[in-house]
Amino acid sequence: MLTVLTPEAALQCISEHFGPCLPGETVPLAEACGRILADPVTAAEFVPDFDRATVDGYAIRASDSFGCSDALPALLRLKGEIAMGAAAETALRSGECMAIPTGGALPPGADAAVMLEYAEDYGDGTIGILRPAAPGENLIFRGDDVRPGQSVLPAGRRLTPQDVGALAALGIARLTVRARPRVAVLSTGDELVPVEARPGPGQVRDVNSALLAALLTRAGAQVQSLGILRDDDAALADAMDAALEQCDALLISGGSSVGRKDATCRIIARAGQVLFHGVAMKPGKPTILGIARGKAVFGLPGHPAAAAFAAQLFVLPLLRRLAGCAAGLLAVPAALREPVSANHGRAQYMAAVLEREDGALYARPVRSKSGLITALAGADGWFCIPRDCEGLPAGACVDVFPFDSL
Repeated sequence: MLTVLTPEAALQCISEHFGPCLPGETVPLAEACGRILADPVTAAEFVPDFDRATVDGYAIRASDSFGCSDALPALLRLKGEIAMGAAAETALRSGECMAIPTGGALPPGADAAVMLEYAEDYGDGTIGILRPAAPGENLIFRGDDVRPGQSVLPAGRRLTPQDVGALAALGIARLTVRARPRVAVLSTGDELVPVEARPGPGQVRDVNSALLAALLTRAGAQVQSLGILRDDDAALADAMDAALEQCDALLISGGSSVGRKDATCRIIARAGQVLFHGVAMKPGKPTILGIARGKAVFGLPGHPAAAAFAAQLFVLPLLRRLAGCAAGLLAVPAALREPVSANHGRAQYMAAVLEREDGALYARPVRSKSGLITALAGADGWFCIPRDCEGLPAGACVDVFPFDSL
């Protein structure tokens, strides 16, 4: 008999027993995307470090253009051109202008830039300004992006391509990130055969090794696939002991229920402590979490869809916890295409396909049993029907969590 926790209580259990423990390591900026930042980043310089134009045109003193128009242009003397990557050789005085490219450094004395479209070159060294400019128009000033001492990125952030761009702008070529968690994956069951084998009567291919390894790899883990283990207590105990010697966490799929051959729970109990055995959810009720040698050991259901949901809900949060990652899952609100029923007393998780129609986002439920996996292959994410709810009607708004959310 399972003594089940709610999914919320299971997540709280993870938070209470596991904390940031992965060491930092220094990597080049080119390898930083997707990694978890170990230390906060604070700017040490101005970005940009000079006032610059945001248009191709002319650097001017804004006051020289006040009151001008197409019919009465402001006439300014052209004093040369600003070269890209170079500072102006002279300061700009009243009644003068300089040609400037997008990104060019503003000359001293100028406080605005006029687009080429609003200027005329009369060919005699005189430029006509056809539209008045306000001070600061078409300019980026020194430090508009970042100033010294300004916080740029917090510790615990999973770095995105745009974060990498910001770090490059700050001149940060190497940085400290959390080491990738090392996770071992083991499938158990006398009925399992390798993916490349043709199953005989009563046999099935080992889906979970590939499924869980792919999920973990996408989440940034280093995965050690331990293959298939038959239903044998001593062999499972030895495999667990060896895996925990070199990994930060272990996932065992299969054998998590309460049948005679379901050994995962008792082997974890012998090696350490079972934190929970059973979660009030469908699919994935017989999920186990234990701790041995100070490391997490999950017992996941053998059914692939149940294992996939349990891994999404509990394994990925554990990895974020170990890395000190501050980010959580982001949901996309969508309206249900059709009604769904639910089991009483258990949170029910369903996959969904997202569809956009007339500017609105809809979620079409994927109806599948926990032992099936191919129905999930085309799904975009998942949503939850609360355990105190008998179902949801068509049109109900649900939060869909994309499968590629980390």
